[in-house]
Amino acid sequence: MDRIQHKFVKVGDDLNLHVAEIGSGGNAVVFLHGFPEIWYSWRHQMIALADAGFRAIAFDYRGYGLSDPPPQLEKASCSDIHNDLLHILQALHLPKVFLVGKDFGARPAHLFSILHPERVLGVVTLGVPFIPPGPSLSNKVLPEGFYILRWKEPGRAEADFGRFDIKTVVRNIYILFSRSEIPIANEKQEIMDLVEPDTPLPSWFTEEDLAMYSALYEKSGFKNALQVPYRSFGEVFNLPDKVVRVPALFILGEKDYFLKFPGIEDLTKGEKAREHVPNLEVTSIPEGTHFVQEQFPEQVNRLILDFLIKHT
Repeated sequence: MDRIQHKFVKVGDDLNLHVAEIGSGGNAVVFLHGFPEIWYSWRHQMIALADAGFRAIAFDYRGYGLSDPPPQLEKASCSDIHNDLLHILQALHLPKVFLVGKDFGARPAHLFSILHPERVLGVVTLGVPFIPPGPSLSNKVLPEGFYILRWKEPGRAEADFGRFDIKTVVRNIYILFSRSEIPIANEKQEIMDLVEPDTPLPSWFTEEDLAMYSALYEKSGFKNALQVPYRSFGEVFNLPDKVVRVPALFILGEKDYFLKFPGIEDLTKGEKAREHVPNLEVTSIPEGTHFVQEQFPEQVNRLILDFLIKHT
């Protein structure tokens, strides 16, 4: 971990984004995290790629980890990630890169490749396939206690999370998202109540990992993460195309709860998936959950490296 270097890239006059980086040769790979993650969730992949001759870069989104919060929280959206990614590429003098995104980080990876195809060599996503922009079927089909519906509601998650310290909230979300069932609370429950206090952490997630995440969320809090992604999912994108045309790899854990979202299975296999991503490869890890890159780092590292080498 000591080999990973840290810096800040300025966006505009006042916004500083935290960037972690390792490696100096070969093509660059930029990692885009999900929630409740930060740059640290890519630690295993960054080191492995640097050892294989690539330059690995991960940054904290606005209001996550060590990055500054957005100037107007209520206006923050996924488009900020696209703009910030472009600023980082320019600041680090990177003409073209591979993008690796997980969870909601898959969306900016895919959309950036559509908006700026000349800057992207290929896209790898974990857990979330390309979902064409449009209304969410999940919000219409799943019940009121569906965690995304709860977290979209202003003040609801803040009150739920506020009953606990930061460490407990991060712990509970990691446990919830490591399960194979979609987190859905009943009418008299909040999402945090779905985890019993004595539930152990996943075996691959250490107390040291929890302490690292908790320390960074102590700084940033959760309000920015609730805005992006959960309260900005309805954003409309002005896309020149609705097809991801760069080479793409989708890595899925077969026990990832996200695969149970309505319509998602169709986007991970067969003609439906390749209709939107014609150059798509799909591979799965049988015991993998939502955090497959932390759960099975060696397998994920090998899959990513094989894809990078193939398209370099």
